[in-house]
Amino acid sequence: MSCLILGVFKRRGCVGAGVGVRSLASVPSLPSAVADFVKGAVAECQPARVHVVTGTAEETAGVLAGLEKDGMVKRLPKYHNCWLARTDPKDVARVESKTVIVTKHQRDTVPIPSPGAKSQLGSWLSEEDFQKARQERFPGCMAGRTMYVIPFSMGPVGSSLSKMGVQVTDSPYVVASMGIMTRMGTPVMEKLAEGAEFVRCQHSLGRPLPLKAPLVSSWPCNPEKVLISHLPDSRQILSFGSGYGGNSLLGKKCFALRIASRIAKDEGWLAEHMLILGITSPQGEKRYVAAAFPSACGKTNLAMMKPAMQGWKVECVGDDIAWMKFDSQGKLRAINPENGFFGVAPGTSMKTNPHAMATIAKNTVFTNVGETSDGGVWWEGLEPPAEGVSLMDWHGKSWTPGDSTLCAHPNSRFCTPAAQCPIIDPQWESDEGVPIDAIIFGGRRPEGVPLVYEAFNWRHGVFVGAAMRSESTAAAEHKGKAIMHDPFAMRPFFGYNFGDYLAHWLSMETRPGPTQLPKIFHVNWFRKDPVSGSFLWPGFGENARVLEWIFRRCGREREDEAARRSMVGWLPQDGSINVQGLAGDVDMAALFDLPKAFWEKETQELRAYFSQQVGADLPQQVGAELDALEKRVRN
Repeated sequence: MSCLILGVFKRRGCVGAGVGVRSLASVPSLPSAVADFVKGAVAECQPARVHVVTGTAEETAGVLAGLEKDGMVKRLPKYHNCWLARTDPKDVARVESKTVIVTKHQRDTVPIPSPGAKSQLGSWLSEEDFQKARQERFPGCMAGRTMYVIPFSMGPVGSSLSKMGVQVTDSPYVVASMGIMTRMGTPVMEKLAEGAEFVRCQHSLGRPLPLKAPLVSSWPCNPEKVLISHLPDSRQILSFGSGYGGNSLLGKKCFALRIASRIAKDEGWLAEHMLILGITSPQGEKRYVAAAFPSACGKTNLAMMKPAMQGWKVECVGDDIAWMKFDSQGKLRAINPENGFFGVAPGTSMKTNPHAMATIAKNTVFTNVGETSDGGVWWEGLEPPAEGVSLMDWHGKSWTPGDSTLCAHPNSRFCTPAAQCPIIDPQWESDEGVPIDAIIFGGRRPEGVPLVYEAFNWRHGVFVGAAMRSESTAAAEHKGKAIMHDPFAMRPFFGYNFGDYLAHWLSMETRPGPTQLPKIFHVNWFRKDPVSGSFLWPGFGENARVLEWIFRRCGREREDEAARRSMVGWLPQDGSINVQGLAGDVDMAALFDLPKAFWEKETQELRAYFSQQVGADLPQQVGAELDALEKRVRN
């Protein structure tokens, strides 16, 4: 270990859990690599004090008490250890337009789009422009504030599938949230002291003290200067100006997807925007499934599903991110690198997700939801409050059902420990990960796309992932209900060139050694009746009927067992999806209809997208799969 000399403190000392000059000499020193990183951040950001996070319950309680004193969170007395935060209305979502990847060459980050087209597959910033942007933001940005040093592990501490990070931040809200979302504190620092590699994460709210302008909702941020930068070559993340989850909890999308996807490419594994669940049949046979949906498209609801079919059981490994590596037998094994759920609150209810409701009943930080006068929370989708209970909206203003505005922001969130989930899988922290039998892609497609189909093979499955499209949601700053291309549900999260990403997926089929590839499927819970506009499929717990078909297809002996070949892939044979006891009248024929005109247009738009966005970097195999789909549609 090495002591760290911090000029900002005007004296020699070692940085540890102390929060002021007088305490520096009395605390343990940092591992030398961590010390070098912190020293550089202190010199640049000039905090008033440094606090190395240990992750103890007492420390967390102190952080929350400080947030409460500053008006950034409010205790919710209706529940045990639950808190409400309201953000500046300009800081409510991931800011994709201000999120960049910094590499020496643009093509390392994104394919070169065709002339006149803007890349939709990530934003590149040159090293020179990044250094200029950094100089405009970070020097002195933590003046008057505490710099928290957060050692954290993505995945169980010590697992061969896990990776470590150190985040410096001037946001105590981030400290409280990272304590839920990651394994954080002293056990991680001990691993770092043994020489473990780590991703360097630097974050600032961009509001040094004294303030030059008043805060909105007591929430420090700097919306005009937001920039979330990733440097994959040096494994660094620098985020400025936003205190909101996806922009400030740097272990989440920034590390677990953008940086990790690049590490995965370099090391031969996969870092994906996928839930992981275990499903057990009435006979006791169990399989694990990973599924990629765009944000706010039902990942959490599926991961915590309460099956509507008697005898079937679903258990949750994770609801958002999967890291997957092949074991020595060639089986793809997955971990959930996160330690908590950062779920969308609106629409979550006892009807849609009773297990999530049970999970968030304690030890949870809510952000931008409504508040009840009896000390609870409320959002659209929940039952109306009890008689005599009034509501305040996410701005802290009085709100009444029927008002023209929403009570909870559409992207309001709960941040809650995964271990509290009543159906958390017994193997969710397994060091070797759980074995994946199926990978599912899906999105919100109101027309044309069937309820479920299976890819013909791995290469076709990679094409299915590349061809994913979905209605935009509130998880980012997009407006309206446009159908957006969202390949692999990773469009905002690629850490490197999408064409190279596709080639990496395709290479799994030819990797050296034994290989047992999962089957690949596509689902669409969101198809609508073109006349009434209502959903054709009831969804939620009834989705277990689709999982049952997928379950059986993974164990099938014949290629055509319970399936029929179609233009898009293997569809369930008539009667092979169990509809016994299905609530309401469901038009199965409409759910599986494949309108030729729709698919002719779909293939045209895919060809234009691949041509404009991926160009010369599109692997030949993916182009060949599109050719084959066009041919099947014509015939």
